[in-house]
Amino acid sequence: MNEPLAERIRPKSLNDYISQQHLVGEKGYLTQHIKRGIIPSLILWGPPGIGKTTLANIIATESKRPFYSLSAINSGVKDVRDVIDKAKQSGGLFTTKNPILFIDEIHRFSKSQQDSLLGAVEKGWVTLIGATTENPSFEVIPALLSRCQVYILNSFEKNDLIDLLNRALEKDEILSKKNIDLKETEALLRLSGGDARKLLNIFELIATSETGDIVITNDYVMERVQKNMARYDKTGEQHYDIISAFIKSIRGSDPNGAVYWLARMIEGGEDVKFIARRLLIAASEDIGNANPTALIMANNTFQAVSTIGYPESRILLSQCAIYLANSPKSNSSYEAIGKAQQIVRETGDLSVPLHLRNAPTKLMKDLDYGKDYKYAHSYENNFAEQEFLPNEISNTRFYDPGNNSRELSFRERLNKLWKGKYGY
Repeated sequence: MNEPLAERIRPKSLNDYISQQHLVGEKGYLTQHIKRGIIPSLILWGPPGIGKTTLANIIATESKRPFYSLSAINSGVKDVRDVIDKAKQSGGLFTTKNPILFIDEIHRFSKSQQDSLLGAVEKGWVTLIGATTENPSFEVIPALLSRCQVYILNSFEKNDLIDLLNRALEKDEILSKKNIDLKETEALLRLSGGDARKLLNIFELIATSETGDIVITNDYVMERVQKNMARYDKTGEQHYDIISAFIKSIRGSDPNGAVYWLARMIEGGEDVKFIARRLLIAASEDIGNANPTALIMANNTFQAVSTIGYPESRILLSQCAIYLANSPKSNSSYEAIGKAQQIVRETGDLSVPLHLRNAPTKLMKDLDYGKDYKYAHSYENNFAEQEFLPNEISNTRFYDPGNNSRELSFRERLNKLWKGKYGY
């Protein structure tokens, strides 16, 4: 039998599907859609090996729809149109049984390829299910994204992966016939990096490596699996570990570490836009107002590498990474929005004070909308003390200037303006 273990034990129904209870549980979003017989076009976003393809197959099976599948890696516009033509012939327009067109790694489709899907989705010829490991907001064109619901698939928990291993031992027609004692699982889980497909591939390699009784321990696994895990995998654990090391080197003001991890990604053929987006995030999250020019630098780098591509982009990325690593650091903006969001979650939709409300109509003015608002530019130093927060959270401080020369000047100015109101 040539089928790999991951394929042999692929779940066939929602009941067999491990994890993602927010989507496939009794009250999950997708469960409810299937029960109602109405499946919207959607994007499944999550890490590799989490079951996106499996879920798309299950949705088609349980909703009794024709299923067509394409991989963005080896499909062009002609392939998309051919499948859409077949789908049009197998289902009616705007019926509850529209064929499902599944596109794996949809983030790899070019704009023209994604454009070719618009008409079919809009006219109801197909229900699109796209799978992606990248943020759809960046990788899917707005026109297509607006026609899809985005569902996030969470990484597997440790218990989910152990359940998967036990299921393989119990239900797989090959492994169930062997005498295998799964004594330790830490090494298997660590090597898989949370990728279920990778976990099952390693497990099958270990479990079929010899005849007779097998006791699987951490040492046994490490002895039989290649120890050199350094090869860069754009869709696996290394993808996330190396970008993490890259960003942490920048945050830690180590240009040498930053350039090394950048080189690892470049040599592995990582998407230049993926790297540049992470530089943009770091410029705001870790540097922020300690050096606002960092964000401009990162944004210019993103625009430039999007135009140039490899191999020249490596120079631009190196310059930007070194600049960010050498820049003063502050996460005060990141912390401020986090605190503000937490307050919003705790207090809900507090009323906007009347003096801050817009008053475009006479009725609103009669209701005192905008009354007593002080137009800052009409006052000395373009400042007038007034309340800008809802009454219930008045005097709450979200922004705490960082300990760097630029933000220390912010602190001094805020203290002078607000006379200690916020305790700067």
